[in-house]
Amino acid sequence: MAHPPFVSASTFMGVARPQELSGAKAAILGLPFDCGTHSYRIGSRLGPAAIREQSLLLRPFDIATGLNALEALGVVDVGDAPVRPGEIEPSFAAIETAIGTLVAAGVVPVSLGGDGAIALPEMRALHKRHPDLVTVHIDAHTDAYPIPGYNTATAFARAIEEGLVDGRGSFQIGMRGTVLVPGVIEHGRKLGYNIVTMDELYARGIGDVFAAVRRTVGDRPVYLSYDMDFFDPSVAPGVCTPTWGGASAREGLAALEACGGLDVVGFNINTISPPHDVGGMSALLAAQVALGSLNLIARNHQRRSGT
Repeated sequence: MAHPPFVSASTFMGVARPQELSGAKAAILGLPFDCGTHSYRIGSRLGPAAIREQSLLLRPFDIATGLNALEALGVVDVGDAPVRPGEIEPSFAAIETAIGTLVAAGVVPVSLGGDGAIALPEMRALHKRHPDLVTVHIDAHTDAYPIPGYNTATAFARAIEEGLVDGRGSFQIGMRGTVLVPGVIEHGRKLGYNIVTMDELYARGIGDVFAAVRRTVGDRPVYLSYDMDFFDPSVAPGVCTPTWGGASAREGLAALEACGGLDVVGFNINTISPPHDVGGMSALLAAQVALGSLNLIARNHQRRSGT
């Protein structure tokens, strides 16, 4: 083993922290930012470190396929973007620059948040490279509220207003629970998003819903944003806005796997709040989601190369 298991994690699963990106097809990027505006839970700025720490418990080989995505993609960990929690404008600029640098090098960014607000600068960077960008947003909340400003509740509303994604080709999946203002689902659909509530997801089934996603999205480049509060709090208590009635671990990972075949050009895992976690289990689950995303990206590369 290159790294003994008792050494503190400085990178995701102990992958290299490079001086340059040559040879890498995917990279882990930490975004330790939160707006600092949540009434009761502030802590997702600590998420990237916790996810990296818990990632030491993972093993690189997929049990079903034998795929080692870390090797197949030459995955590196480029550290954290120079963000400042609570300072939205400079932090958004830093996130956009960091994502843009990776994309320009032909590297798929897999980012560790941070709260859900980080999605907006990520989409800004990805849209510059992929003007036909769409999003698949897996979350308990739309983050497209009919309110002004830049915060965790508005990232996907601002994305439509700025023309960063095509709402008609995009999906928001898993919405449920209580909201800040009325008419949230209706507003999201008015913006153009295909919204699948958690009740509808359970009624139709994961396979049917994501088959519809793949038909609609087709070959377009996808920004895949995975908010960990999609999972039920019994599975992932360490999130900023826990919402009952969510996915089990098995269901949440099955939803991720059902995204196979999408052309994922950027992936984000967000909203882990270590001060509210229990035994690091939510962060461990987030690390598993991150590794699952790397498996999806690696299989895409295999299909394109015919291997």
